[in-house]
Amino acid sequence: MSNCAIVGINWGDEGKGRMVDLLTEDFDVVVRFQGGGNAGHTVINRYGKFALHLLPSGIFRPNTVNVLGNGVALDPENLWTEMQEIMNKGINLTPDNLKISDHASLLLPWHRDLDELEEMRLKDKKYGSTKQGIAPFYSDKYQKKTILAGELFYPQQLRAHLSDLLDWKNLTLTKVYGASGYTMEMLDQWIETYCEKIKPYICNTGAFLKDAQSRGKNILFEAQLGSLRDLDYGIYPYTTSSNTTAAYAPIGSGIPSAKITDVIGVVKAYSTCVGEGPFVCEMFGEEAEELRKAGFEFGAKTGRPRRVGPIDIVATRYGVEVQAATEIALTKLDVLSYMEKIPVCTSYILDGKETDEFPFPSALSNAKPVIRYFDGWKCDISNARKWEELPEAAQKYVEYIEKTVGCPITYVSVGPERDSIIIRK
Repeated sequence: MSNCAIVGINWGDEGKGRMVDLLTEDFDVVVRFQGGGNAGHTVINRYGKFALHLLPSGIFRPNTVNVLGNGVALDPENLWTEMQEIMNKGINLTPDNLKISDHASLLLPWHRDLDELEEMRLKDKKYGSTKQGIAPFYSDKYQKKTILAGELFYPQQLRAHLSDLLDWKNLTLTKVYGASGYTMEMLDQWIETYCEKIKPYICNTGAFLKDAQSRGKNILFEAQLGSLRDLDYGIYPYTTSSNTTAAYAPIGSGIPSAKITDVIGVVKAYSTCVGEGPFVCEMFGEEAEELRKAGFEFGAKTGRPRRVGPIDIVATRYGVEVQAATEIALTKLDVLSYMEKIPVCTSYILDGKETDEFPFPSALSNAKPVIRYFDGWKCDISNARKWEELPEAAQKYVEYIEKTVGCPITYVSVGPERDSIIIRK
């Protein structure tokens, strides 16, 4: 039995969905264990191109069971919309291949409102939220002021619970932000329109996963975002509001007894960052725009342009340590094929000294990148399927990253398609 976590090493958007879609052929169960609909995993396969936000990326494999764990910010509205889009493309979704934890908390309509209202209040000091309600949701969850998905099966208790939350939340909406409040009629409509649609998929996923484990099934744990967006280990406060690390996978999935045997850390061949916060290696101007266009770097959820830069060895090494990665999947190497010279951020200058240690978040804004240039290969590598088929310059680039971050690179992606991969094992 294998318990494998696929996690992001940097700021997110590394290509995790693409790797999950590839590797699910060898797994019986795929579990999404944290996060919500505030980011997306782009997957390209025979069914088309998809931007998944809540659905696990194993949803395209007919023999794979997909689980939304208790650690997920479960947005019934966004989830049902996403499910409809998938089903309209011919993907069969049933309670047999998609299971939602009855212990997952529901992201309520007012969470998105509060997210947007707070960003408006912060103005130029905003965190760069996608306004999907994630921070207000997790705040309420830890205040024990959310609804569990399983409560949908107990309508009387559910209505009483919602009524209590409604009174409390309307105080914040109306008194703090001067916004409109909610009514029970509005919540009743929300339940009928969205919650009832996903209700058949809600079950005791903990029991299912425990049984799968006892029967020796291979389980893949899928994370959202990356190490530097982790609430405890990331660039706080410009992080997400959950733990993006592999160590959290057993808890957020609903099977805390699980032992993670493998951690595949996904790293992009260059750096990208959506949202606000320090980004030491950031490129600007024409150089940045050229890389952005080459990699089509626009957010899967928001469509907004991603900030870009060279691969950051300091941040990547730190991300590998945080995730306890056992191997690396390097994605989008083909995007760099247009470059004559390829920049790499090898270290930082901080307080007049060169360092290869990732600084405390408050110090990052004062850090400057040290850039080293590598020879480019200036040819199309998207058809390479073996390591030997890569140009020598591309091999040296990969080997340098592998050596400096201290983790073997076992997958090299040279395109978005499922088979555009070089496996080095």
